[in-house]
Amino acid sequence: MAAKTGCSPPAVRPGVAKEFRIPPAITATPPPAIEIPGDEALVGTRDPVISDDAEGPLRTKRVAPFRIGETAVTNAQFAAFVDETGYVTEAERFGWSFVFWAQVPKSVGPTQAVRNVTWWRRVDGADWRHIHGPERDLARDRSDHPVVHVSWNDARAYAKWIGGRLPTEAEWEHAARGGLGDVRFPWGDEEPDDTGHFPCNIWQGSFPETNTCADGYAETAPAKSYFANGHGLYNLVGNVWEWTAEPFVIRSQKRAAKARQAQMKGFKLAKGGSFLCHRSYCYRYRIAARTGNSPDSTTTHTGFRVVWGL
Repeated sequence: MAAKTGCSPPAVRPGVAKEFRIPPAITATPPPAIEIPGDEALVGTRDPVISDDAEGPLRTKRVAPFRIGETAVTNAQFAAFVDETGYVTEAERFGWSFVFWAQVPKSVGPTQAVRNVTWWRRVDGADWRHIHGPERDLARDRSDHPVVHVSWNDARAYAKWIGGRLPTEAEWEHAARGGLGDVRFPWGDEEPDDTGHFPCNIWQGSFPETNTCADGYAETAPAKSYFANGHGLYNLVGNVWEWTAEPFVIRSQKRAAKARQAQMKGFKLAKGGSFLCHRSYCYRYRIAARTGNSPDSTTTHTGFRVVWGL
């Protein structure tokens, strides 16, 4: 399967955003975290689906023991960071973010589509609090949902504040496998479907026109929902993409791969897929799946979780 664009549209934003100095957290309690034992971690897969994304080959990489957030960082947890530090996200500083077309309220009025992926709309005033646009603070109503509209730079700032960092790809995959080895999903190899098997929050129906919401969610689900994997971690696939610490690198000498890598120079790696993924379009809600985006890009389907060394 060839790579399809549109999973995470890159922002084209003029200028350089102000860099905030982040002091260590004073009053905040670190989010609940699970200790993951060190091991020869499996990375990638023997059976790549989107070969252009460099999902394979299956390989091993030694990882030291670490702790990782039980869930993606929630709106409530991110709000504590903002309240203590006064941090302003990149979407707030630039004044806009990307919102999926079905999430845009009619009251927002005309919006600018992203070329070739018109379901993504630039919405002025959209940010982590104002998920659909400027009129309503939805994050307050969804305090236990993953924070979204956060860039890689924003995610790294929060992680630094709470005394952690973003995970490497090997750490993320090692945690996501839950001790099951070379499996496709955190629960094993059984595929989600549109009618009765809903182990994660993804799209059901015909993308991007019709989401039947058979799993109960049109957008994000609470960060701690569905069943945990073997390590006790929630929603590692589906729900929201999760930023990692690494650049997006395509390990290939093919001419097309090199050209794509050149187009994505400076992009950062994200893992896990989102509530907008479907097997027919963005089959990236798999452990080995990967995508990349510019470090200042923000959308309604991208968040992060934090790791801590031991």
